[in-house]
Amino acid sequence: MAVKEPLASAGAPRRSDATRTAILASARERFAADGYERATIRAIAKDARIDPSMVMRYYGSKDGLFAAVLDVDLRLPDPQGMDPHDVGRVLVGHFLDLWERSEVFTAMLRVGVTNEAGAERMQSVFRDQLAPVALRACPDPEQAPARAALCASQLLGLALTRYVLRFPPAVALSREEIVVWLGPTVQRYLTAPNP
Repeated sequence: MAVKEPLASAGAPRRSDATRTAILASARERFAADGYERATIRAIAKDARIDPSMVMRYYGSKDGLFAAVLDVDLRLPDPQGMDPHDVGRVLVGHFLDLWERSEVFTAMLRVGVTNEAGAERMQSVFRDQLAPVALRACPDPEQAPARAALCASQLLGLALTRYVLRFPPAVALSREEIVVWLGPTVQRYLTAPNP
């Protein structure tokens, strides 16, 4: 007779939740380190100390797992609650915090530059989350998509040079220096009159 897993009490984490968490953590590290093409289900499962079939059970495929890894909320601050002259500085600081706290964004960037599905996912994250911030901050709503794209070019360029390619001068900059240098550029992209 098979032994049944005890029922989890209300509020107690289930074993499947712990397995999913382990898979996602391993996948984030693998995608960040190896990129999409070289990361394998077998390596991710080994890192998570589970059978590869469990990855397939929960996520169906490598694409499904990748989509789950990149299901991110940037938690961008609402510019309506800020000093209008401070939006660029706040956004740069916020993105630095995101990049330094989570390998998800490094994985997203690494894969986005080498894989079409990864690029599409990055585009959707930035379109769906950064464009509304630009819309609220910029003087002309029709320009919001272009202004958001310019902001993304600066933020992703910084991330690429600092966290992926690890250019020594970019890595050596302090958080404060980056905010001082990049904040006014992002601010200009969001709030300056149309050139």
